[in-house]
Amino acid sequence: MLAPVIVQLDDRWAVALSSATWFGVSLAVGAWAASWPPDRLATTGPFTTLRDWEASGAWWQRHLRVRRWKDTVPEAGALFVGGRSKRRLRSRSTADLAHLRVETVRAERVHWLILASTPVHLIWCRPAVATGMVAFGVLFNGPFMVIQRYNRGRLDAVLARRARA
Repeated sequence: MLAPVIVQLDDRWAVALSSATWFGVSLAVGAWAASWPPDRLATTGPFTTLRDWEASGAWWQRHLRVRRWKDTVPEAGALFVGGRSKRRLRSRSTADLAHLRVETVRAERVHWLILASTPVHLIWCRPAVATGMVAFGVLFNGPFMVIQRYNRGRLDAVLARRARA
């Protein structure tokens, strides 16, 4: 059972406050993540580790056709000082591919952290509105996570082939 709402707001104000919260958390986490050193992102964690069933990203293409829509979503990697866009590769060198892989870990962690802020909305959203905020959080962040996992799976495969050669 959900905890009672702590701050009573009209639903319109609750949605407005939640919208501002999503935006503010997104900016704050994005700015913070831009300062993370690459060595902190060299390994994946429990949420960002690719699973065997993802088949180096192929599962995401087969079931969600990620290649078809991934370039239509906004890319904000370079929005903050220290960040870097993932839209284009500088080159196909192993070093640039490895750096892009690090950026996919950074981006996925950003979206997991944004999604982790979801319980904050329970402070002022009644259960029906809070459910909508959870859905919004998943629908907004999910596609970005999928893109990063798809790209990282492909990058891991290429980098592994190059390491064997």
